[in-house]
Amino acid sequence: MIRAHQRLACTQIAIIGLALGVAPALAQERRTGLSATDLFALAERDVAADHPADALAIYTALARDPDLEVRSEARFREGMLLGALKRYAEAATVFRAFLDEKPGTPRVELELARVLIAMGDEAAARRALRQAQASGLPSDVAVVVDQFAAALRSTQRLGGSLEIALAPDSNVNRATSARTLDTVIAPLTLSRDARQQSGVGIKLSGQGYARLNLTQNLALLPRLSGAASLYRSPAFRDVSASALLGLEWRVGHDRLTPAAGPTWRWYGSQFYARTDTIALDWLHPLGRRSQLTVSGSAAHASYRLNPLQSGGLFDVSAGIEHAIDAKSGIGGGVGATRQAARDPGYSTIAGYANAFGWRDFGRVTIFGSASVRRTEGDARLAIFTDRRRETLYQMATGATIRSLTFHGFAPVVRLTYERNVSSVGLYDYHRLAADLGVTRAF
Repeated sequence: MIRAHQRLACTQIAIIGLALGVAPALAQERRTGLSATDLFALAERDVAADHPADALAIYTALARDPDLEVRSEARFREGMLLGALKRYAEAATVFRAFLDEKPGTPRVELELARVLIAMGDEAAARRALRQAQASGLPSDVAVVVDQFAAALRSTQRLGGSLEIALAPDSNVNRATSARTLDTVIAPLTLSRDARQQSGVGIKLSGQGYARLNLTQNLALLPRLSGAASLYRSPAFRDVSASALLGLEWRVGHDRLTPAAGPTWRWYGSQFYARTDTIALDWLHPLGRRSQLTVSGSAAHASYRLNPLQSGGLFDVSAGIEHAIDAKSGIGGGVGATRQAARDPGYSTIAGYANAFGWRDFGRVTIFGSASVRRTEGDARLAIFTDRRRETLYQMATGATIRSLTFHGFAPVVRLTYERNVSSVGLYDYHRLAADLGVTRAF
């Protein structure tokens, strides 16, 4: 993969000299007649001598070489060494940088999937495998990849993630901009807090999990997760947390994941609702490039401030994700939701559909999504003149900028637009929001 006589720039040699603690004079001597091949051999000797830090310093310097093949070889060897050292996040970042410059390299996509599995990120690992298969594999390699996909299992016993973003929002409370609403009694004048409010806040989300293997094909999965949208005014702060206990059962190529547990939500610094849920997810591969996910759940929601909203929640959905090639993919899904509240005015039935896609352009990934949701109320609320009938449109686009990667994280920019067209003025709104944050660079 490398040119045998490709020379390093003087600045790169200086970097190696400093990284290895070599005196400047010695580094200058090594520069004379030193080829990339010589440095790769030196790095291999460092690995054999159990000096991985020295080898990594060489690979890091070679990854800045002007020759693409030298950079690629250095990144591949660096990623493999980091993986062997169980520095999986760093390895994934290096493999991702390789693929940004040389997409459609199946071996590297497979190695990326391997370290993602070790990190416990099975969804990302499956996507890497589908993209490798979309690149076109020799028949003998394809068989091995199929076996790898069939046996795919997260091996990390403990794991988690954390994301943070600055979030300017034109409608933090998803409220109408109207000053008055028509009611069966008389026009109702809304207070300022009940109307559309803009603001800039902080969004936080995170999760943690444990994987306890019971048998070869069965594991216990306790999970904790939380999310928060925090604004200056306490009235619009939205915080939720959940604790789920589930199983992961593998049957052939398929995976069944039942789970149950509570979710708590606080809004406006007050306890808002508790939802107790049981759910089942089924993941089924559709060939080498696609996968099908079918989900169903049943829950009971208890609203503290308005018990008339309390009742059952039922949801079923199906979605498909497909790798077009090594640099792009698409997906979509449909679903339905039933809310059965104590007051028929709060009872609704809804159907929805969504589509999404992504494309890599060098070290930038562009993504976008669109969805539509139609909701029908069983009856009108006593105060309003009409029952709830509405259509919610949502569109989002953004980019992950891996060229600015720092310690395995990269900036992400996302722009979201929502428009809810409702027969009940209280629910009619529009919203434009942005997220400026950081996410993993792989």
